[in-house]
Amino acid sequence: MTEQMFETVLVANRGEIAVRVIRTLRSMGVRSVAVYSDADADARHVREADTAVRIGPAAASESYLSVERLLEAAARTGAQAVHPGYGFLAENAGFARACGEAGLVFIGPPADAISLMGDKIRAKETVRAAGVPVVPGSSGSGLTDEQLADAAREIGMPVLLKPSAGGGGKGMRLVRDAAKLAEEIAAARREARASFGDDTLLVERWIDRPRHIEIQVLADGHGGVVHLGERECSLQRRHQKIIEEAPSVLLDEETRAAMGEAAVQAARSCGYRGAGTVEFIVPGNDPSSYYFMEMNTRLQVEHPVTELVTGLDLVEWQLRVAAGEPLPFGQEDVRLTGHAVEARVCAEDPARGFLPSGGTVLKLHEPQGDGVRTDSGLSEGTEVGSLYDPMLSKVIAYGPDRATALRKLRAALAETVTLGVQTNAGFLRRLLAHPAVVSGDMDTGLVERAVDGLVPDEVPAEAYAAAALLRQARLAPAGGSGWADPFDTADGWRLGGARAWTAHHLRAAGRDPVTVRVRSTPDGGTELLLPGSGTPLRGSAGPVGGDRFTLALDGVVHSFATAADGTWLGRDGDVWHVRDHDPVAASLTRAGQAGADSLTAPMPGTVTVVKVAVGDEVSAGQSLLVVEAMKMEHVISAPHAGTVTELDVAPGTTVAMDQVLAVIAPVTEETA
Repeated sequence: MTEQMFETVLVANRGEIAVRVIRTLRSMGVRSVAVYSDADADARHVREADTAVRIGPAAASESYLSVERLLEAAARTGAQAVHPGYGFLAENAGFARACGEAGLVFIGPPADAISLMGDKIRAKETVRAAGVPVVPGSSGSGLTDEQLADAAREIGMPVLLKPSAGGGGKGMRLVRDAAKLAEEIAAARREARASFGDDTLLVERWIDRPRHIEIQVLADGHGGVVHLGERECSLQRRHQKIIEEAPSVLLDEETRAAMGEAAVQAARSCGYRGAGTVEFIVPGNDPSSYYFMEMNTRLQVEHPVTELVTGLDLVEWQLRVAAGEPLPFGQEDVRLTGHAVEARVCAEDPARGFLPSGGTVLKLHEPQGDGVRTDSGLSEGTEVGSLYDPMLSKVIAYGPDRATALRKLRAALAETVTLGVQTNAGFLRRLLAHPAVVSGDMDTGLVERAVDGLVPDEVPAEAYAAAALLRQARLAPAGGSGWADPFDTADGWRLGGARAWTAHHLRAAGRDPVTVRVRSTPDGGTELLLPGSGTPLRGSAGPVGGDRFTLALDGVVHSFATAADGTWLGRDGDVWHVRDHDPVAASLTRAGQAGADSLTAPMPGTVTVVKVAVGDEVSAGQSLLVVEAMKMEHVISAPHAGTVTELDVAPGTTVAMDQVLAVIAPVTEETA
């Protein structure tokens, strides 16, 4: 290996991490090569790289996961090294070895370290031998379903099922009821196989109200290993991190040093090189009792918070270490200054149970500067589909203390606009204001306990008012200085009577339809009658068109981002898709479906499992199909007992949101 910096590096990834790596490559004067599938031909990372190479069709298995095509792209462009980012092949030992065999430097740890730490069972045994405490759990690899269930009962409920080959929460199942072990083991194996190609599982004791603390390590090829402090990752939903911060309010200096040294020993135990993360589970009531969970042998999604508090560019140090440079600093030189917090903005709809969403980004605003950083792969016109991970961007805030960083991040999320795609930005903003988050009294179950209070039950009335006024404006006749027939003007004017209301029937995604009535007043103003209100409100609209729309409602001014003629509205990080609703057509549709219930796709995705056939009798709540999107499974269950009269999909079928999957004829007195 040479100590001379690379001239050209291929980035074997997509989206925000590809853009992030390309940014550092450019700052270092290194030529960047992007790769893309057909789905990403116009993606931001493709435009920002110095060179871009098509590597296959949209399916990840035929593009981003194809070792052969990635190596061909590297050879065609003269790359000397490959940066894998995270996800896809970042923790694939076979890919790391293939890079070496092709004469390429893999910007990551040795393949043997990836293989060792990628197997959670072997990893636990290795670090335990190095003196690192581990979570009590099953031992041995390749356990059968029955052996896993027996181990779980021996450990005692509740337990956590985990794929041995992967991370990121994929395939993890918390089981509190021993009677559900068989079902949960089968589901965990299925998801692990789909995510990692390996359905080997282990089982661990579940620690109630735990905190998730991870230590960033950096190791060179000359024996130097340091840790860069910790990150608190306890704010999770479905075992997926959504908010991360550095440092943690839980640790004192003594515990921080002890956990850091344990992480260093874990890295040494596997011959690590590069940037990696050692993850610990910590009982919230006893921070001094911490247990090794796993080691992520790659750059983490949340690495920016460590960069901000240490002043180090981790991608730069990945490159320098891979090029053979020794670390020029030791543990005593590492200082943590200030506080940083990161929020992951994902394509998901909180109002629909956080189901994955998709669409075209019509309007985009991502905050930057003044202690705020956004790492993103988005641009206006980006198509967000169901093929890849739902994370779109990360918003990170830095301040001299935690309170400042939290306040800046809440404000930055309120500025974030991604019209055309539902996201969780508004939900994250509210989460960051939760009293337990503000005080730092967190655990990995906090989000699930608090989620109902963080997702508004209804769309704000002012959003419906804005949508109605935008539609009312479209009814106005074309401008001109000539005479206008009053009967052609939709202002409610009537001969010899009070002005009439114009009814706008609206429906927001995932919500019941509403009606907003609008009429003009004799003095040239506008009144609105909102759902549930018997008193008209005085309203007026600001400029219509462009990126913003201002609504004054009874003297209070509300500002919205708008797109698609007011169909999309955004404010404070929330996004609403408010469409016109035809109550007559909807009534006819419901009448046409009488006597049968249609089961529809809750999200765009792919049908992976079909458990029934036409003619089968099913019971209420019976699972019938599984739809997968953005690495997430959603089980479609029977709403009532009945007979399958239609089945329009098979395993592998790609479906759109709300597409009919099956029809279940309910049991009636005649059929019972």
